[in-house]
Amino acid sequence: MRIYAGYDLEFKCVAPTPAFLLLQVHPSRVSDLETDDKISFSRPLFSRELPDAFGNRLTKCLFPAGKTHLHSRFVINDDGLPDRQRLDACQTGVQDLPADTFQFLLGSRYCETQKLSDLAWHLFGNSGEGWRRVQAICDYVNERISFGYQYARDDRTAFEAHEERVGVCRDFAHLAISLCRCMNIPARYCTGYLGDIGVPEDPAPMDFSAWFEVFLEGHWYAFDARHNQPRIGRIVIARGRDAADVAISTTFGAAQLVTFSVITKQVDPRANAIKAAAA
Repeated sequence: MRIYAGYDLEFKCVAPTPAFLLLQVHPSRVSDLETDDKISFSRPLFSRELPDAFGNRLTKCLFPAGKTHLHSRFVINDDGLPDRQRLDACQTGVQDLPADTFQFLLGSRYCETQKLSDLAWHLFGNSGEGWRRVQAICDYVNERISFGYQYARDDRTAFEAHEERVGVCRDFAHLAISLCRCMNIPARYCTGYLGDIGVPEDPAPMDFSAWFEVFLEGHWYAFDARHNQPRIGRIVIARGRDAADVAISTTFGAAQLVTFSVITKQVDPRANAIKAAAA
């Protein structure tokens, strides 16, 4: 399967403003790219790509005063399979976890494990371990929170999402991540592209998506508490402890996002055949 994806963003700054951008496909998917995934700027500016603390492709740049347009389009190859499932995957004891998973057991800015620990053990202490426990958490979060773009708020924490019972995909992910960590399951936040492939098309404008991954029996597995079903065509951009680590843009000064458009769709498999026939 081939997927066509990209974005158009425009920032308006009153003065030169430093920014960190996480917009490029994660290094783990670079080998799948059929065309380059690079950030095109409408104006000359300083920019430099380097890995961040989590291994994501971070771009440092300096937006000039005024408007700057960011653009990208690329084609990526995908296996076309739903998220990998292993229903018998067991939970690894904390004492046996690799050192690089430890940080994904701890509370973070948006994932307040200390406020949710008692609730988590009350709800999921007897739900079985491993995959079954993570799925029980996803079921709970999916039923607990009502999705709606009108509920978007960039400072809502996992605990607040639980109490308010509304949110967007990042809120579903934050709450599920927090509950998994409370149950001693390493969980990390993911952001990226997720088109309507293999599911009914959503009439709402496309956006970047958030989901999470858990560490079970030596492997990371993708879960999605908002959709709560395996999906096709996830393209990860960045991974971190929560949304604070993987924001698509972090500006160090006044910067207004005035244009935002995301596209993700399957390339029509008949396109190449039609093109070849025409030739």
